[in-house]
Amino acid sequence: MKTRFYFLLLVGLTSTLLGSYALAAKKATVSTPTNQAVSIAYLTQLQTQPTQMLSNLDLFINEKGSIGAQLAISDNNTTGEFTHQQFTLQTFIVPEEGDVADIFTKQIATKFNYVVTNLNAKNTLAISNLAADKPILFFDAGTTDDALRGEQCKKNILHLLPSRAMKADALAQYLLKKRWTKWFLVSGSEPEDVLFVNALKRAAKRFGTKIVLEKKWEHTFDARKSAQSDVAVFSQADDYDVLVVADEQGLFGEYLEYRTWLARPVVGTQGLIASAWHKTHEQWGAAIGEAATRTKSNELDTISRYLRSSQFTLQGYKGNPLSFRSWDGQLRQSILLVAPRSFVASAPIEGFLHPKTELDTLGFDQNESMCHF
Repeated sequence: MKTRFYFLLLVGLTSTLLGSYALAAKKATVSTPTNQAVSIAYLTQLQTQPTQMLSNLDLFINEKGSIGAQLAISDNNTTGEFTHQQFTLQTFIVPEEGDVADIFTKQIATKFNYVVTNLNAKNTLAISNLAADKPILFFDAGTTDDALRGEQCKKNILHLLPSRAMKADALAQYLLKKRWTKWFLVSGSEPEDVLFVNALKRAAKRFGTKIVLEKKWEHTFDARKSAQSDVAVFSQADDYDVLVVADEQGLFGEYLEYRTWLARPVVGTQGLIASAWHKTHEQWGAAIGEAATRTKSNELDTISRYLRSSQFTLQGYKGNPLSFRSWDGQLRQSILLVAPRSFVASAPIEGFLHPKTELDTLGFDQNESMCHF
């Protein structure tokens, strides 16, 4: 339920945005009963179930995004009955070994202007390149890669998820507030772990904390059978304030808490985590509200420029209005710092200031960005 709700929020954001565009394009003839149609494509690919799962309690749901998208469209069409709007969603699910680029080229590229993607970074970049000369705007609901917001950025993509850099900065701000400035960094060997380690190291340098020890978890045995003894030995260190873990696949990180040699908190991909949304977040409702837009056009170029402008804001009920960064297409948003069953804090943490918006203290600011459209 948690994952289904999470994807509903992401895709709901996209369809709410598009619904607002259609509403803004009604011009002065608001009395006309003619429905305005907004057609959206949702493109995803089935994933292989991880071969190493810590527990059979971790359910693997392959089509969670498409379920959320359908719910979001249904909700928007309820409102559309009053605003004379009609939303249609066509879902494209590529098999595990299927060709994403081929499906996009043959079934989507010439039929849709708005495409929600729930793909990995490689396929997201590939279809963006295929659509470079086409009137298509992508809403990336699947990647957190900093490279797609940096040196590999594309003008036709808006990114809905917070990047790894944003998550790492959120954690670093909170740890600095708690004065936990000495980090013991533990990471896995998966490519995604390496990317998150890079983001954590950047955040540590940016906020003046220190990584006093760094280790890789390279055990090949079943962590469930040996965690009690081996984690204690593995984590022996003179002193540190917090254990920071980078294990995006969840192969070992869950077994670090309460088993370390020293009694220290665990943060990162396990323990206290940084997330866009979480079931425990109730302070601002944890739901997507309607976006108000003032553009008088339904032209894609006009809409794209407006989304990246300072005039556009979306009330996402996360404490601060959401908006897109003009330089890399990233959605500005508060980051929730949460334990499995507890909401702890929301970043940006109070006291971290910025000349324009405190949300830009998370991730790459404009003067740091490697994105050049």
